[in-house]
Amino acid sequence: MRAWPLLLFALAPLAAVLSARASEPTMAGVTDPRQAHEDYILKCQGCHRPDGGGDDRSNPPIRGVVARFLTVPGGREFIGQVPGVATVDLDDRRLADLVNWTLQRFDAEHIPPDFRPYSAQEIAALRRTPLRLDRVATRARLVAGFTSAGTEQEQQ
Repeated sequence: MRAWPLLLFALAPLAAVLSARASEPTMAGVTDPRQAHEDYILKCQGCHRPDGGGDDRSNPPIRGVVARFLTVPGGREFIGQVPGVATVDLDDRRLADLVNWTLQRFDAEHIPPDFRPYSAQEIAALRRTPLRLDRVATRARLVAGFTSAGTEQEQQ
């Protein structure tokens, strides 16, 4: 009988961890939302800010915008090839988690219904060809496509 209280005491930390994980939101393609959030804090928020607002000059906002890239041709690739994504010092799995977390955290309302989360393999392939000198022009072209993509969707 004395073993039960000791067993319960020993299992309490495990129960706390499991309870905390159960309260985390489920995000498609994100194996560890806490780690993805920590990676955002350490690798992204210095430029894009804690709220994803950016500065609209050298560090564009991602809040309310980033998932819109998924709606235009070449936009999905762009997300995995921008220098801050392609060259960050994270392994491909953690980077896929971070990208998927970022899309859902900062722009869930623009995620297309047929969204397919980034995989580690896709991220690995995209980051082999990072955008460098043409990133600003590529982004401008894709953003211009947001308006026409939105107009086409409204007409359907």
